[in-house]
Amino acid sequence: MRTHDFAAIGLGPFNLGLACLAEPVDGLDGIVLESRDDFSWHPGMMLQDATLQVPFMADLVTMADPTSRYSFLNYLKQTGRLYPFYIRESFYPLRAEYDAYCRWAASQVEGVRFGRHVDRVEHDGEAYVLTARLRSGGTETYRARRLVLGTGTRPHVPSVVEGVDGPMIHSADYLTHKAALQATASITVVGSGQSAAEIYLDLLEDIDTFGYELVWATRSPRFFPMEYTKLTLEMTSPEYTRYFQALPAGTRDRLLRDQKGLYKGISGDLVDAIFDTLYRKRVHGDVPTRLLTHTELGGASWDAAAGRYALELRHTELDEPLDLQTEGLVLATGYRPQVPAFVEGIADRIRWDDRGRYDVAAGYTIDHTDQEIFVQNAEEHTHGLIAPDLGMGAYRSSIIIRQMCGREVYPVEEHIAFQEFGVPTDLARHPGARLRMEVGA
Repeated sequence: MRTHDFAAIGLGPFNLGLACLAEPVDGLDGIVLESRDDFSWHPGMMLQDATLQVPFMADLVTMADPTSRYSFLNYLKQTGRLYPFYIRESFYPLRAEYDAYCRWAASQVEGVRFGRHVDRVEHDGEAYVLTARLRSGGTETYRARRLVLGTGTRPHVPSVVEGVDGPMIHSADYLTHKAALQATASITVVGSGQSAAEIYLDLLEDIDTFGYELVWATRSPRFFPMEYTKLTLEMTSPEYTRYFQALPAGTRDRLLRDQKGLYKGISGDLVDAIFDTLYRKRVHGDVPTRLLTHTELGGASWDAAAGRYALELRHTELDEPLDLQTEGLVLATGYRPQVPAFVEGIADRIRWDDRGRYDVAAGYTIDHTDQEIFVQNAEEHTHGLIAPDLGMGAYRSSIIIRQMCGREVYPVEEHIAFQEFGVPTDLARHPGARLRMEVGA
């Protein structure tokens, strides 16, 4: 059986970018196994007007290799769309455009195997052996010296409504159920971020046509825009990542909670578009919609006979209970990391933290030797807010390829920030502070 240098499991943008960057590297042979039959990136949220929250340079490869044939600009050129994109004068591609670009890259890059669901991974003493189930019911076996886990995150359903009956949906499935939602008399969207805002605006645009009542409830104190100032963006720098990694685990977890507005907020343009739409519609009369802040979902029950939910809400600032009836319910409650079932066969080769999460090293490895098992977008708790950032995918792939090859294939920037994070060495009063700065420098 052929032994590959690496096997990547899961074909999201990050493993796709790794495959594109690894392809031209001499002596690096890899495969990517994907359970779906083609590339698909958040199909349930592929709204016509939705754009990425990062510029086009945050494509699969550009931040590692601007000359790569898999760049977004080359995709535009090859598909005859470069000049229209130039005339549009926006750095931010449409989400559907980015998805089409990824499909284009996936159709060309070597080593991608669709329709392979990895059921089991074991180590035979020399390499990893992967068993993949095919759509036909058969199986295939692959062998690789290293693994790259890119199985992504899963839609999160709050525990207070987990298992509740009825037609509630997660935002990940919005478009599939949009028609059914709009056939109801009332719809409630629960959530604080970009997906909640996009769904609310999409439903608000059609509120006159369908006549439903529309509620948007968020436990946040307000509808926070994502902070996008330039010095704040330096928190996606290698310097800040190293600083974050050196912090105690408890401090990292607290910071991630405090930093949600830096990468989980709503784009400022979208906040303004929602206000402008409300204003425009209200000129012509009352709009049957409500925006509820400080409002936390505490539970729900489904009345099948009435065809509606009874939501148990609480105003967090006033500590007052609220009751709301709604027929349609959309949970825009985000995503959570997942440890895939196949990891069980190699769990003893993986480092775990005291909360059962991957203990991810600086080079994105989780195995005891720091040479064999890498992760993509499973390291938010160790590396910070850059983990899900599309703009940092090529940076992470550069480091993973460097680890695999034992040499720097794509130059990795080490110092790009104007700011200093941690205690500057020349200003430190105590040796311990100097040591912390050296670790996080």
